[in-house]
Amino acid sequence: MGMLNLPGFLSCGKKKKDFSLSNEKDAHASDSDENLERGNWSNKADYLLSMVGYAVGLGNVWRFPYLTYQNGGGAFLIPYTLMLALAGLPLFFMECSLGQFASLGPISVWRILPLFQGVGVTMVIISTFVAIYYNVIIAYALYYLFASFQKVLPWSDCFSWADEFCSKTRLISDCNATLNGEIIHANYSFITSNNLTCINDTINYKPVQFPSEQYWNKVALQRSSGLDETGNIVWYLALCLLLSWMIVAAALFKGIKSSGKVVYFTALFPYVILLILLVRGATLEGALDGIEYYIGKESNITKLMEAEVWKDAATQIFYSLSVAWGGLVALSSYNKFHNNCYSDAIFVCVTNCLTSVFAGFAIFSVLGHMAFVLERPVSEVVDSGFDLAFVAYPEALSKLPVSPLWSFLFFFMLLLLGLDSQFATIETLTTTIQDLYPQMMKKLRIPITLGVCILLFFLGLICVTQAGIYWVNLIDHFCAGWGILIAAVLELIGIIYIYGGNRFIEDIEMMIGKKSCFFWMWWRMCWFFLTPVLLVAILVWSLVTFSTPTYGSVLYPAWGTAVGWCMIIFCVIWIPIVAVVKICKAEGNICQRIVSCCRPTANWGPYLECHRGERYSHVVNPQKEKEHEIPTVSGFTYFRE
Repeated sequence: MGMLNLPGFLSCGKKKKDFSLSNEKDAHASDSDENLERGNWSNKADYLLSMVGYAVGLGNVWRFPYLTYQNGGGAFLIPYTLMLALAGLPLFFMECSLGQFASLGPISVWRILPLFQGVGVTMVIISTFVAIYYNVIIAYALYYLFASFQKVLPWSDCFSWADEFCSKTRLISDCNATLNGEIIHANYSFITSNNLTCINDTINYKPVQFPSEQYWNKVALQRSSGLDETGNIVWYLALCLLLSWMIVAAALFKGIKSSGKVVYFTALFPYVILLILLVRGATLEGALDGIEYYIGKESNITKLMEAEVWKDAATQIFYSLSVAWGGLVALSSYNKFHNNCYSDAIFVCVTNCLTSVFAGFAIFSVLGHMAFVLERPVSEVVDSGFDLAFVAYPEALSKLPVSPLWSFLFFFMLLLLGLDSQFATIETLTTTIQDLYPQMMKKLRIPITLGVCILLFFLGLICVTQAGIYWVNLIDHFCAGWGILIAAVLELIGIIYIYGGNRFIEDIEMMIGKKSCFFWMWWRMCWFFLTPVLLVAILVWSLVTFSTPTYGSVLYPAWGTAVGWCMIIFCVIWIPIVAVVKICKAEGNICQRIVSCCRPTANWGPYLECHRGERYSHVVNPQKEKEHEIPTVSGFTYFRE
């Protein structure tokens, strides 16, 4: 088919450029790389740390601990572990294998099944939406990081920006007391003026807000009343957003060659900070109470009888591992062909889950101390999401000696956790561009990477207006939910049921070696049945229990919800559009066209010829010959257009 066939005994050494898809070496590839055209990770540690950094993100710190506490404490680890084995790990392993086998990104890898190439487009578009608002959260962490460089933390007390509802302690509104032998109900000012004492369990408290809560809303965000009131751009958040994009661009200017070195710090140092926070938290009074609420004696095994608990476990595993976003395929595409992607998948998944559990101890030990100081139960101070990261935990840290130090460490950790995930997300976009326009990317990698970051910075400016937090919440509510679930379900159906699960297993064995049927028994059971059933169940549950987005007590206007629906429709509409386009471009009658699009393209297979063997000896060079496949009586043949 116009390719130079070399003897099979030749290895994929430096002579591989003689028969690769192009003789031109990518600027970011080195001579030691197996794939000179696309480049490879400098070493396995670069890849593993990048994968850990991608999977371990902000959700491990601000969502998992709260879910554990809310769903039965230690008992929640049972469904969490089961969902890891049944849903998370099978998808993770599949995507890593897919990217490594073809050495292609999330769109081009669908040469495996052209009819479903729109699934890859959906993944990339959703990753783009997420990259826009995720860097805004990193900007929040940067702002708080800079705000920590003060002798007194600005949210440690009710300063000039606070209103009458701001208080560090609970304020009594009214209560019952005994006066002249009779029980009366009076406001607290009357009680104190008459030297009376409130009767236990009759005290009503005023609705007050912690200083950290008012600082978050009034100072950091300058939050408006709702999505209708856009307000002005908050200039210091815009500068922090610009800085965060500059960091991302600097880390990715040479692609994986530069980001693979940055992650040695950004992926590992958060563990050092978590350990420091845990040790400090464990020495505080009340820390044990927090731990008990998190995973100790307060655990409630009866919670496992509730379907909501299992849904939360499956959802957390699914989103925590970052499957179906396209990033796993993109990062794995730079692996060497015979890398053991099986052991890599297990290592990254287990590391991700252990990190979540470990982070919970660091979070709840400090929150336990906060509850002790305020003389409240832990349940009244614990929270999740933004309220945990920017309200509850900063409030708790402000009560510690040398509080600026602990605040700096915490927000520096959030910054690093966010940057790791952002690096991989942007690498997903640049990998897609590289696969679609390889020659352009070779010459203009730095300008293109910089251009992507600049474009996403400007698109993210609406998220740093006074209504910015509402936009961040809206995008997260719609784009980071159903679209990913739909993509994951179709990905499984396409690869396992249409391309063929057994055929895919043979592809994997070309990389990691022949395995016994007992080895594949578990994976077949998950891929063919358990994992798709679980994903469909989560998707249906999410649709049935859908509620309009809210931020705190603020309801979104109807047009805001409509915008959210438009965003998710824009993400998934490419699945049918691309399918129709592929069918229209194929030849033959309608049945022949559909069957043709349900078979791999002529250029599907290992990227380098020396890895193709007999199974893929027919693979053609897509840059020299454009070929189609059509169904025939015996299977399919290739013909030139």
